[in-house]
Amino acid sequence: MTRMRYVVTGGTGFIGRRLVSAILARNDDADVWVLVRRESLSRFEKLATQWGDRAKPLVGDLTSPNLGLTEAAVAELGTVDHVVHCGAVYDVTADDEAQRTANVDGTKAVVDLALRVGATLHHVSSIAVAGTFRGEYTEDDFDVAQDLPTPYHQTKFEAEMLVRAAPGLRYRIYRPAVVVGDSRTGEMDKVDGPYYFFGLLAKLAVLPKYTPIVLPDTGRTNVVPVDYVVDAVAEIMHLPDRDGQTFHLTAPKSIGLKHIYRGVAKEAHLPELRGSLPGSLATPFLTATGRAKILRNMAATQLGIPAEVLDVVDLAPTFTSDNAVEALQGSGIRVPEFASYAPLLWRYWAEHLDPDRARRDDPAGALVGRHVVITGASSGIGRASAIAVADRGARVFALARNAEALDDLIAEIRESGGDAYAFTCDVTDSASVDHTVKDILGQFGHVDYLVNNAGRSIRRSVSASTDRLHDYERVMAVNYFGSVRMVLALLPHWRERRFGHVVNVSSAGVQANSPKYSAYVPSKAALDAFAEVVGTETLSDHITFTNIHMPLVKTPMIAPSSKLNPMPAITADHAAAMVVRGLVDKPARIDTPLGTLSDIGHYFAPGLSRRIMHQLYLGYPDSPAARGVTPPAEHQPTRLPRRPVRVLGPGLMNLRTPGPVKRAVRLVPGVHW
Repeated sequence: MTRMRYVVTGGTGFIGRRLVSAILARNDDADVWVLVRRESLSRFEKLATQWGDRAKPLVGDLTSPNLGLTEAAVAELGTVDHVVHCGAVYDVTADDEAQRTANVDGTKAVVDLALRVGATLHHVSSIAVAGTFRGEYTEDDFDVAQDLPTPYHQTKFEAEMLVRAAPGLRYRIYRPAVVVGDSRTGEMDKVDGPYYFFGLLAKLAVLPKYTPIVLPDTGRTNVVPVDYVVDAVAEIMHLPDRDGQTFHLTAPKSIGLKHIYRGVAKEAHLPELRGSLPGSLATPFLTATGRAKILRNMAATQLGIPAEVLDVVDLAPTFTSDNAVEALQGSGIRVPEFASYAPLLWRYWAEHLDPDRARRDDPAGALVGRHVVITGASSGIGRASAIAVADRGARVFALARNAEALDDLIAEIRESGGDAYAFTCDVTDSASVDHTVKDILGQFGHVDYLVNNAGRSIRRSVSASTDRLHDYERVMAVNYFGSVRMVLALLPHWRERRFGHVVNVSSAGVQANSPKYSAYVPSKAALDAFAEVVGTETLSDHITFTNIHMPLVKTPMIAPSSKLNPMPAITADHAAAMVVRGLVDKPARIDTPLGTLSDIGHYFAPGLSRRIMHQLYLGYPDSPAARGVTPPAEHQPTRLPRRPVRVLGPGLMNLRTPGPVKRAVRLVPGVHW
């Protein structure tokens, strides 16, 4: 018996890989060549462990001339029984060039291959070829003067036209409706069709169950599960006397937004749908033009719905499927009711496709299971923060230049049952930062949070710095550019995941304009401004920033001048608690009472505030190190002849149990102590 020979394009894709499995399962004597790009061979190898050695890679590219196949490769195929063309760009949001190259040029090359190897071409088209035709669209219809509103509609139409017009080609055309996940498992590979509305529906889950929900009867579409499409194609392609026919793989009835809502409501914990409104109420929104369309598109983007989808949200044609129904008669293959598998679609989407799923906290705690990068983790605030974050159940990636100190930190965290890893990294070196971020993502898959803590502080009067420009440069290199490097390295990853949060360890000196810190304070102020600007740009990507205006902290960094500052320092553990709050609550900023007082003073009494700062400058001199001299054995700094300002008590600063004043301050937008 002659072995059946197949070539499948798009064989590693969502539909294609299932079709390859179905072909191999139907026929023990089948050999299947899967067109696969060289860079996708690893994906093929994983699938081949399920397929066995009867599935073979055919290295080429749908977007290359002649599919990138050499004459020798085509000759080696010999005579082929069936070429199954699943490869295409299935995305209404893709640009015209990408869709034309794959959908039109790729189909032309596949037609040529089918003619050369003497195969029947099974072309997986789409109901998109019907465009905006209003009325009944049959399997015998093709060009009925319909409008084709998007590049996807246009290129799928042109691809099918190439198949129909090829002289001497044996072909069968399959037009699936919007393909959703598997009706048995819910598995899906991308957001499409009704999935675009799942994010909006998920936002309604926070409403009380008794909330009366009423939706417009709009958003009509026709959906079929992927297993139905695969089973139908695998069955029809092997039937005799079907060449030249077209088959609509569609559901008997289209569904609207209210049907989608009801189908997923129980699984998604949505309030009960109380009724529907006329679809005409949504028409002005969907058909908006000019400035109204710009506002519509902005609103849609905020809701997670691509603007292009709104232009085709209502399916105009009604599809008949007489050929498909007749061909599948007696096979047991039929389209299941949407309501019967909708809960599975929602469950899989929520776990694997929800673009905001990374934002959901673990019920056991906000930091449980989170991946947190902390720079400058070898000592001081960074070290204390790493321990505190690990205690909350996070996986800590500790970065610093001191590898030995990092090893001690990791050992301590692991001895306490925490999860931490050390990475030697110099944030002033772009190559070091890029390598470290790639290493973390390669090993652990993702990063949720970044704590920009690595820093350098110099306390020196500007009058003693006139020949020390390098002080300013090296402080900016760490405090500002180092932090910016880390953010830029992680930003593409966060945009892809639609989630990320940065905690910048800034300084209360930014609010007070502390004297003798003319190198340090501006570097932190620049970082504050960077976070504020970038935060406005990344809001839709759910990438947010917290600037902590940290008071003086008792760390090795301030040791040379620890007795020359007017305010006592808080402990590193106290500072770590502020970092934890920045990660958990994600406020835009965390201030201190004195920092807020300084802010107010600069606004309402700028002259007085400047005079006070000048007196502090006069009363607290440069350290001997800053002056470049060796201090005497019993050196005592000169202080102003007045009572020092007292820090408000520990109760006010306690982050876990805020006092009444602190609670009142938090009612002011943007103010957090």
